Amino acid sequence: MDVRMNAAQLQVFLAAEFPQVRDDFVIEAVTQTGVTVRLVTRDQHLRPGGTVSGPAMFGLADVAMYLAVLSRIGPAALAVTTNCSIDFMRKPAAGVDLICHAVLHKLGRVLAVGDCLIYSDWNDKPVARASLTYSIPPK
Repeated sequence: MDVRMNAAQLQVFLAAEFPQVRDDFVIEAVTQTGVTVRLVTRDQHLRPGGTVSGPAMFGLADVAMYLAVLSRIGPAALAVTTNCSIDFMRKPAAGVDLICHAVLHKLGRVLAVGDCLIYSDWNDKPVARASLTYSIPPK
Protein backbone atom coordinates (compact mmCIF):
# COMPACT_ATOMS: atom_id res chain seq x y z
CA MET A 1 0.00 0.00 0.00
CA ASP A 2 1.53 3.26 -1.10
CA VAL A 3 1.51 6.23 1.26
CA ARG A 4 -0.39 9.20 -0.20
CA MET A 5 -0.44 11.47 2.86
CA ASN A 6 2.40 11.86 5.37
CA ALA A 7 2.08 12.82 9.04
CA ALA A 8 2.27 16.58 8.38
CA GLN A 9 -0.37 16.41 5.64
CA LEU A 10 -2.68 14.34 7.85
CA GLN A 11 -2.27 16.83 10.72
CA VAL A 12 -3.23 19.74 8.41
CA PHE A 13 -6.22 17.75 7.08
CA LEU A 14 -7.41 16.92 10.61
CA ALA A 15 -7.15 20.58 11.70
CA ALA A 16 -9.09 21.76 8.63
CA GLU A 17 -11.83 19.11 8.56
CA PHE A 18 -12.21 18.46 12.31
CA PRO A 19 -11.10 21.64 14.11
CA GLN A 20 -12.98 20.53 17.23
CA VAL A 21 -10.31 17.85 17.89
CA ARG A 22 -7.20 19.41 16.32
CA ASP A 23 -5.57 19.93 19.73
CA ASP A 24 -6.39 16.41 20.97
CA PHE A 25 -4.47 14.30 18.44
CA VAL A 26 -0.90 14.38 17.18
CA ILE A 27 0.09 12.18 14.24
CA GLU A 28 3.48 10.88 15.26
CA ALA A 29 4.28 8.58 12.35
CA VAL A 30 3.03 7.14 9.10
CA THR A 31 4.57 3.73 8.45
CA GLN A 32 4.35 1.09 5.74
CA THR A 33 1.60 -0.65 7.73
CA GLY A 34 -0.36 2.21 9.32
CA VAL A 35 -0.03 5.20 11.64
CA THR A 36 0.88 6.13 15.20
CA VAL A 37 -1.33 8.76 16.85
CA ARG A 38 -1.04 10.40 20.28
CA LEU A 39 -4.02 11.49 22.36
CA VAL A 40 -2.91 14.50 24.37
CA THR A 41 -4.90 13.72 27.49
CA ARG A 42 -6.62 16.56 29.28
CA ASP A 43 -9.28 16.84 31.98
CA GLN A 44 -12.10 16.34 29.45
CA HIS A 45 -10.70 12.87 28.62
CA LEU A 46 -10.80 11.65 32.22
CA ARG A 47 -13.42 9.74 34.15
CA PRO A 48 -13.88 9.52 37.92
CA GLY A 49 -10.93 7.75 39.44
CA GLY A 50 -8.40 9.77 37.43
CA THR A 51 -8.11 7.52 34.40
CA VAL A 52 -8.75 8.08 30.71
CA SER A 53 -12.37 7.30 29.80
CA GLY A 54 -13.50 4.53 27.48
CA PRO A 55 -15.07 7.00 25.03
CA ALA A 56 -11.73 8.87 24.79
CA MET A 57 -9.91 5.60 24.01
CA PHE A 58 -12.58 4.67 21.45
CA GLY A 59 -12.16 8.09 19.86
CA LEU A 60 -8.39 7.62 19.66
CA ALA A 61 -8.76 4.23 17.95
CA ASP A 62 -11.37 5.60 15.54
CA VAL A 63 -9.33 8.67 14.59
CA ALA A 64 -6.15 6.62 14.23
CA MET A 65 -7.78 4.14 11.84
CA TYR A 66 -9.41 6.98 9.90
CA LEU A 67 -5.98 8.56 9.46
CA ALA A 68 -4.42 5.21 8.53
CA VAL A 69 -7.00 4.84 5.76
CA LEU A 70 -6.52 8.43 4.56
CA SER A 71 -2.76 7.99 4.55
CA ARG A 72 -3.33 5.41 1.79
CA ILE A 73 -6.30 6.79 -0.17
CA GLY A 74 -5.66 10.53 0.18
CA PRO A 75 -7.96 13.20 1.63
CA ALA A 76 -11.47 11.70 1.65
CA ALA A 77 -13.39 13.33 4.48
CA LEU A 78 -16.40 11.05 3.93
CA ALA A 79 -14.66 7.76 4.82
CA VAL A 80 -16.71 6.43 7.75
CA THR A 81 -16.55 3.75 10.41
CA THR A 82 -18.85 0.82 9.66
CA ASN A 83 -17.80 -1.42 12.53
CA CYS A 84 -15.71 -1.20 15.69
CA SER A 85 -15.06 -3.61 18.50
CA ILE A 86 -12.89 -2.52 21.42
CA ASP A 87 -11.50 -4.42 24.38
CA PHE A 88 -10.38 -2.46 27.43
CA MET A 89 -7.59 -4.55 28.93
CA ARG A 90 -6.11 -2.50 31.77
CA LYS A 91 -6.42 0.91 33.40
CA PRO A 92 -4.42 3.60 31.57
CA ALA A 93 -1.79 5.43 33.59
CA ALA A 94 -3.05 8.68 35.13
CA GLY A 95 -1.75 11.95 33.75
CA VAL A 96 -0.09 10.33 30.72
CA ASP A 97 -0.85 10.64 27.00
CA LEU A 98 -2.11 7.60 25.13
CA ILE A 99 -0.38 6.24 22.03
CA CYS A 100 -2.28 4.30 19.37
CA HIS A 101 -0.64 2.11 16.74
CA ALA A 102 -3.15 1.54 13.93
CA VAL A 103 -2.36 -1.18 11.37
CA LEU A 104 -4.24 -1.66 8.11
CA HIS A 105 -4.71 -5.33 7.22
CA LYS A 106 -6.81 -4.86 4.09
CA LEU A 107 -7.44 -1.85 1.92
CA GLY A 108 -10.00 -2.68 -0.71
CA ARG A 109 -11.99 -0.57 -3.14
CA VAL A 110 -14.95 -0.26 -0.74
CA LEU A 111 -13.76 -1.38 2.72
CA ALA A 112 -10.63 -1.05 4.86
CA VAL A 113 -9.99 -3.34 7.83
CA GLY A 114 -7.45 -2.85 10.60
CA ASP A 115 -6.53 -3.11 14.25
CA CYS A 116 -5.35 -0.68 16.88
CA LEU A 117 -3.33 -1.16 20.04
CA ILE A 118 -3.45 1.65 22.58
CA TYR A 119 -0.74 2.17 25.19
CA SER A 120 -0.09 4.60 28.02
CA ASP A 121 2.95 6.59 26.94
CA TRP A 122 6.18 4.90 28.06
CA ASN A 123 4.45 1.59 28.86
CA ASP A 124 4.80 -1.54 26.73
CA LYS A 125 1.56 -3.21 27.87
CA PRO A 126 -1.52 -2.23 25.85
CA VAL A 127 -4.50 -0.73 27.67
CA ALA A 128 -6.95 -1.40 24.83
CA ARG A 129 -7.29 -3.22 21.52
CA ALA A 130 -9.73 -2.33 18.77
CA SER A 131 -10.71 -3.84 15.42
CA LEU A 132 -12.27 -1.44 12.92
CA THR A 133 -13.78 -1.50 9.46
CA TYR A 134 -14.07 1.65 7.38
CA SER A 135 -16.21 2.35 4.34
CA ILE A 136 -14.31 4.12 1.57
CA PRO A 137 -16.34 6.62 -0.45
CA PRO A 138 -16.52 6.20 -4.22
CA LYS A 139 -14.10 8.35 -6.20
